[in-house]
Amino acid sequence: MNYKYDVIALGELLVDFAPSGESGQGNQLFEACPGGAPCNVLSMLQKLGKQTAFIGRVGADQFGELLRNTIEEIGIDSSYLITDHHTNTTLTFVHKMPDGDREFSFYRNPGADMMLHPDDISEEFIRQGRIFHYGTLSMTDSPAKEATEKAIYYARKNNLLLSFDPNLRLPLWKTSADAKERMEYGFAHCDVLKIADNEICFVTGQEDYHEGIRSLQENYHIPLILLTLGKEGSRAYYKNMIIEKKAFLQKAPVDTTGAGDTFCGCILEYLLEHDINTLSETDLEEMLTFANAAASLITMKKGAVRSMPGRQEITNLSNLD
Repeated sequence: MNYKYDVIALGELLVDFAPSGESGQGNQLFEACPGGAPCNVLSMLQKLGKQTAFIGRVGADQFGELLRNTIEEIGIDSSYLITDHHTNTTLTFVHKMPDGDREFSFYRNPGADMMLHPDDISEEFIRQGRIFHYGTLSMTDSPAKEATEKAIYYARKNNLLLSFDPNLRLPLWKTSADAKERMEYGFAHCDVLKIADNEICFVTGQEDYHEGIRSLQENYHIPLILLTLGKEGSRAYYKNMIIEKKAFLQKAPVDTTGAGDTFCGCILEYLLEHDINTLSETDLEEMLTFANAAASLITMKKGAVRSMPGRQEITNLSNLD
């Protein structure tokens, strides 16, 4: 079959306001960076030469226009990016903590991304993809929750590979139990899971990462699980193998926003070129090394969608290991 898209993603497209110094009057400045985890992933894939498409909503405002123009310039298909004339585009302010970690303040009550409707989902569109990628932020509220479920159903029905990144943001959930339930829904439908260290502890209650991943494997039979460990690197859990690769640490990272999405994009690019059913230990090591290098490089720039590293840049860094 000739596919039109390598990866189709659904979810939030928003503006991340990143701290950018002070004005002459001493006021804090922010840089408006196009973002949102699903499109960050697609942006990395586009940079690596893949064809991608996005399903979501933005507001009929200056930020929605900025986001649409941005993804179209990058090459992400915007045929199913819908302009919502009743709800504003979601905004996020990123706060950098002393330890280098981040906190997010969301302006999303509601935001246009939450208004994605089941009627916006086209089976004919989804069947044109090889991989369908989703997260949990599109499942915090209706109608986007039902739209996400419908898209997942169509993706499974048409034999796409399903990729899931929980991207847990607890302040956006009514209760932590709701967040956990939606994460478990995502686990039950995916073939590829990218999950962070704090997320595995949250959802399984296990402090030991191996035990947490083992419980997911036993309960959901996910073929490939990627665990990101921040400065400690990443691991791949596949069949009976556990492969770990160290991170490429930068001396003075600028912004870690989107590092996990960059990693995820590289993983999906590798799976587009390799059969997920026959990965070897060498394959997994190669995949993690490349993805770790890409994630490292994006921390040296602000924002994510417009900041993805190129293949040669990634290869140059990964070969230094």
